[in-house]
Amino acid sequence: MELAIKHRADGTRRVPPMKFALWVGLASISMMFAGFISAYIVRMAAGNWLEFELPSLFMASTMMIIMSSLTLHGAFISFRAQKEMRYKGLLVISVMLGLSFVILQYLGWMDLQSIGIDLKGNPSGAFVYMISGVHVAHVIGGIAVLVVALLHAFGLPFIVTQKRIERLDLTCQYWHYVDVLWVVLFLFLTYYR
Repeated sequence: MELAIKHRADGTRRVPPMKFALWVGLASISMMFAGFISAYIVRMAAGNWLEFELPSLFMASTMMIIMSSLTLHGAFISFRAQKEMRYKGLLVISVMLGLSFVILQYLGWMDLQSIGIDLKGNPSGAFVYMISGVHVAHVIGGIAVLVVALLHAFGLPFIVTQKRIERLDLTCQYWHYVDVLWVVLFLFLTYYR
């Protein structure tokens, strides 16, 4: 990834405004999920908590989002190295893996429904739906950004410019964030029951 801090002509350093805005947004998202986790822990301690295992599809979706982060990082490196076909191919794979994550999450929710865990039942199930659902919403936002990156990759002439590197870097940072966030949430939901 590109270094976040740029040097000015006078020797001082600054964080690019778009990167700073992204970081502020990611900090806000982190606080929201910290609130969800806190509420989960408090509600769990109150009793009347149904214990159940997450369907294996949640593990499969976790593998998909981790792989998508790896392929997107490879696309970023390939773009900087001016390896056009590898960059485009890895970008397409990243989008497909991101979509697979969303589909597997949905199928995981359907598995929960099939064993009687729904939104209206025990609060433990409602928390799983809420936490994973809000996360999926952020992933869908990331997929939209990846689709824009695909449009740039296939619609613009292949020219490596600083602006395009920075734009792809921001995309990667957001995607890696939702990846790491899901791994943390998945581990929490799996082991803190």
